[in-house]
Amino acid sequence: MAKRSSLSIRIVEGKNLPAKDINGSSDPYCIVKVDNEPIIRTATVWKTLCPFWGEEYQVHLPPTFYAVAFYVMDEDALSRDDVIGKVCFTRDTLASLPKGFTGWAHLAEVDPNEEVQGEIHLRLEVVPGTPGGRLRCSVLEARDLAPKDRNGASDPFVRVHYNGRTQETTVVKKSCYPRWNETFEFELEEGAAEALCIEAWDWDLVSRNDFLGKVVVSVQRLCAARQEEGWFRLQPDQSKSQRGEGSLGSLQLEVRLQDETVLPSRCYQPLVQLLCREVKLGTQGPGQLIPIIEETTSTDRRQEVATNLLKLFLGQGLAKDFLDLLFQLELGRTSEANTLFRSNSLASKSMESFLKVVGMRYLHGVLGPIIDRVFEEKKYVELDPSKVEVKDVGCSGLHRPQTEAEVLEQSAQTLRAHLGALLSALCRSVRACPAVIRVTFRQLFRRVRERFPSAQYENVPFIAVTSFLCLRFFSPAIMSPKLFHLRERHADARTSRTLLLLAKAVQNVGNMDTPVSRAKEAWMEPLQPTVRQGVAQLKDFITKLVDIEEKEELDLQRTLSLQAPPVKEGTLFIHRTKGKGPLTSSSFKKLHFSLTTEALSFAKTPSSKCMNELNQWLSALRKVSVNNPGLLGAYHPGVFRGDKWSCCHQKDKTGRGCDKTRARVTLQEWNDPLDQDLEAQLICRHLLGVEDLLREKHRELSGDTETGTVPMGPGAATADPLAQLLQVLQDLRGAHSSSPPGPCPSEPSHLLELQT
Repeated sequence: MAKRSSLSIRIVEGKNLPAKDINGSSDPYCIVKVDNEPIIRTATVWKTLCPFWGEEYQVHLPPTFYAVAFYVMDEDALSRDDVIGKVCFTRDTLASLPKGFTGWAHLAEVDPNEEVQGEIHLRLEVVPGTPGGRLRCSVLEARDLAPKDRNGASDPFVRVHYNGRTQETTVVKKSCYPRWNETFEFELEEGAAEALCIEAWDWDLVSRNDFLGKVVVSVQRLCAARQEEGWFRLQPDQSKSQRGEGSLGSLQLEVRLQDETVLPSRCYQPLVQLLCREVKLGTQGPGQLIPIIEETTSTDRRQEVATNLLKLFLGQGLAKDFLDLLFQLELGRTSEANTLFRSNSLASKSMESFLKVVGMRYLHGVLGPIIDRVFEEKKYVELDPSKVEVKDVGCSGLHRPQTEAEVLEQSAQTLRAHLGALLSALCRSVRACPAVIRVTFRQLFRRVRERFPSAQYENVPFIAVTSFLCLRFFSPAIMSPKLFHLRERHADARTSRTLLLLAKAVQNVGNMDTPVSRAKEAWMEPLQPTVRQGVAQLKDFITKLVDIEEKEELDLQRTLSLQAPPVKEGTLFIHRTKGKGPLTSSSFKKLHFSLTTEALSFAKTPSSKCMNELNQWLSALRKVSVNNPGLLGAYHPGVFRGDKWSCCHQKDKTGRGCDKTRARVTLQEWNDPLDQDLEAQLICRHLLGVEDLLREKHRELSGDTETGTVPMGPGAATADPLAQLLQVLQDLRGAHSSSPPGPCPSEPSHLLELQT
């Protein structure tokens, strides 16, 4: 059994931020840190005091993490970025909020002297004697201390306070990973209630020493334990009141912590087999558990449940069967063709998740070049006459106002070019589309044509496909390329308008240019020739897309299975300067890297669209290393120069690292490997949450008005899948309650209570 924690984070917006630039504005972005390790950086929103980000992240992290902090920064091109303020949540705070934190939080001032980080290794013991014995404190080492000096390090020493006495270690110069191995003793008075305080400081020759953090230990608890050794997290000095709260603006956040106890795989097999059997039976099955699960799932949880079910069946090789079942259920309750797949049903949510999990590389290949062109051109585009801004045009000295008609015509030409390029790229991409997507759309196309066979509905099967491919996949990616990893930054206002108009045009093509779609925004009429041509192109594309036979499907899947899928691709810069002069653009060599589960390779030119954010690279490297049996638990963050390591000053080149490897905080991405046990546990947790509704549904279907327990037995289980599901849930509940918590692979634990 394993403990797993995840954070769902949505950074919405900020308001009333202070101006940090001379123009009276700021260029804000956010950094998210877990236990002082940066894991997320949002895009910068330029020239505003009320930025909107709207970025969402899922973070997997160890259950022993202490706190998550949100820093709002102001980006500066020529100097160090300014810190505006921060919001911090401890793990205990988030754990006490079952629904998470949602709302506005005031930014607090960030005092560099209170920004502590790192841990200290202590050995504490009580030596018996008269009258009260002696208290012995061995200060062994510290790691990951905050750098306080310009050289990127500190000169740390430790002060130990007890009962009015203070003793200090020696100063270790230029290190955030010092080793002291010094022991101090104090007279322990009988019944003394005073705590033992260990403080870390950065020594400065001229200015005041900088505070690095402290640990306060209850001596009474130590007397009961007699001896304890372990790593203790350094804490800030809570005696200093935080200043500036409320005057630095606010940050709107949604943060939810989920802790999961994942049982061994065998415990979930009855649940997985039961759900798989129902999917294989389709709508002809006796119980139809999938529609019952949909019926008992609230609207706000439907996307999460759909994603978990989709990933579970994808791992079982039943994704297309699961989606086909949902198609049939949706078609069975739809009487009007124009309302098909328009609701937020389980079918619609599952298909959205399916396309993101399976089709993101395909999306990048088709959309990437078009999105890049829109960002690079930065043309002013507007089709709505009520929003046109007439500007001066012409060369120097010959300026003349550009007429509204000229603006509209140039805008229409630009959009026609982008739309034409996108449709051409889409039509050429049939073979690049993953086989599992093609066969899923084939099933959807066939089911819809069977449900609406008359000639008046000849476009409905095509619209069913485009309702997912265009309206729920391509159009959202065009409007928000940052959220689909197509760009690293949000678009500015001008580019956003171009993308929005392009997305509207794609939606019109996806709707097969119906009169209803044309009537909504008549000013889109200049694009109609391209839209009409696009409809014919799109119908031809879909016809080829769904024309895939079983043998071709197997051949494509076999070819894809032989290729190690890339986990991360992007540009990295290699430092190649050997001297000590200033770093310039020529000091770095630009290479394009590709990381798979089997190898890390590089080349001079990119082979595909890529991203290059540091935190995503670290997350990807951790994911591919998680099953490495030779993974080290510690490493040296410095270099071995001369006869010692620059970080901890050890002289043994092959000695154990001075800092622990941070291999367990990762960002969830669309190309993450499937975790079958976790998905089964998430489904189990949801079903246990609606167990009462499931029991009520069983009584309703069986005609039993009694409110007691559901009758069970071998025959009942075979004939009644819902009763069998309830029995499986009861068994899983018992397994969770009877299994002891699994140990977390971390440093040796200690029993001492830390006091703030």
